[in-house]
Amino acid sequence: MKIKNILVSQPKPADLEKSPYGELCKKYNLKIDFHKFIKVEEVSAQEFRQAKGTFQGHTAVILTSRHAVDHFFRIAKELRYEIPDSTKYFCISESTAYYLQKYVQYRKRKIFHGKQNFEDLIEVLKKHTDEKFLVPSSDIHKQTMFQLLDKEKINYNKAVIYRTVASNLKNLDIESYDIITFFSPAGVKSLYKNFPKYEQNNSLIAAFGPTTAKAVKEAGLKLNIPAPTKSAPSMTMAIEEYLTNLAKENRRNGRK
Repeated sequence: MKIKNILVSQPKPADLEKSPYGELCKKYNLKIDFHKFIKVEEVSAQEFRQAKGTFQGHTAVILTSRHAVDHFFRIAKELRYEIPDSTKYFCISESTAYYLQKYVQYRKRKIFHGKQNFEDLIEVLKKHTDEKFLVPSSDIHKQTMFQLLDKEKINYNKAVIYRTVASNLKNLDIESYDIITFFSPAGVKSLYKNFPKYEQNNSLIAAFGPTTAKAVKEAGLKLNIPAPTKSAPSMTMAIEEYLTNLAKENRRNGRK
């Protein structure tokens, strides 16, 4: 099998040529298309109130993405809720923490962050057990995150302030791609919402993260390229590793 066309279910990098995907294109003569399989829609302040949601009474906020940051401050404004200067912010990564500068004076706020995953952040949260945490999230969220909070007896409330919905992909020739990459279970759901009769046939499926891999398998698809792995910590590295092994196999078959 020769790989020519890859569909990446994420936005196109700002500078494709200098990105890892651009390097893949050049090295393996690939055509890579980028299409967001999911999009984020806001939950209005009215909907939030109707769901008995409130920002009152919380001393700290757990922020797991830039979407969470944007929608937390958006809905606070819509609710006319003045966020106390004493509020502590706990971010999943340093980049998410720095993103807060869009809304607050970074050096004048109590901001903490993990390294990159929620397990790291839990270690930080465990040092602040007296706080009452608010967790802004999507309607589709990782259950493991809340399971960890429950396990460590963290005092928190969920606040569903945005929702994840399927993008319109019906203009895509989905069967023309040799590899389709997924980065979330919602992306897998989006595939079938747009193409209810989709069959994998000879296409290869790549999935990033264990929950995405699980969603791929539960959909009846064969997972060909898992990521991250010890030898391939990123999606591009996992794809390159697969292509390298495929080329070796093709050469062996050519000698027979």
